[in-house]
Amino acid sequence: MKDEIIKISLCMVALISVAVLFGVVGYIFLKGIQVISPDFLLKSPNYAALEEGGIFPHIIGSLCLLAVCLLFAVPLGIASGIYLAEYATENIVTKSVRFFVECLAGIPSIVIGLFGLTFLVYHIGFGPSMLSGGLALGFMILPWTVRASEEAIKTVPRSYREASLALGASKWQTIRNVVLKNAYPGIITGILLGAGKAIGEAAVILLTTGGLVTYIPRSLLDDVGALPVYIYMILTVVPASRDVAESYAFGASLVLIMMFLMISVFALLLRNRYVRKRMSGSRG
Repeated sequence: MKDEIIKISLCMVALISVAVLFGVVGYIFLKGIQVISPDFLLKSPNYAALEEGGIFPHIIGSLCLLAVCLLFAVPLGIASGIYLAEYATENIVTKSVRFFVECLAGIPSIVIGLFGLTFLVYHIGFGPSMLSGGLALGFMILPWTVRASEEAIKTVPRSYREASLALGASKWQTIRNVVLKNAYPGIITGILLGAGKAIGEAAVILLTTGGLVTYIPRSLLDDVGALPVYIYMILTVVPASRDVAESYAFGASLVLIMMFLMISVFALLLRNRYVRKRMSGSRG
């Protein structure tokens, strides 16, 4: 009887969590779908008259920032995870590295943005640009990638490594051809978590890129807009009525959610396809 009560309670808690998620997304959908149109998705913003503009440069800007962020953080994070899981010995240095990586994951995003502003924008001289924003976002999600990669690599059975080494493969060949291929699904999950955090970040982008941008960037050193910044700006800076500003903010929020969902679905389909391919290959 006690086990049944616990089971029912946990089920109710899980349903409440799902209901909250659907409630938030449903509310944003109902408020944002009112302004979704081809003009809204394909036009440049008009901050003097929101009804005549769109969010196309901010959609492209968000994708460009995410691309720079992932190109920086993913290789570095996976390489760090490989070192911690396969090469590093358990000592005070390794424990310190893990501790500081976890601390970095908890640093507020506004602090990461301040670091990006002073170091990337001013000290190195990148200026407010796509490169500054993408690298700052990369610093923010790097701990997620490191920890996800390390934990995914650790889940690969040691017998796989021993079998590969017994067949004459080197340690690096074993890591590349056996360990990483089996850890791939877990690594993708970690990257998705980091990408979701990066694509919706506003504080870092506000401090490292421009604000009211109306064009598509042509180089890494160009100023760039992003959907989170657009949402913040039209609600706090742009002179517009509250109802109009809120409706366009919800419209941009809906597009942002849909972008992340499409990226997530694509990545999960790619992961599942890879898993099925590996399973069919092992049977063969």
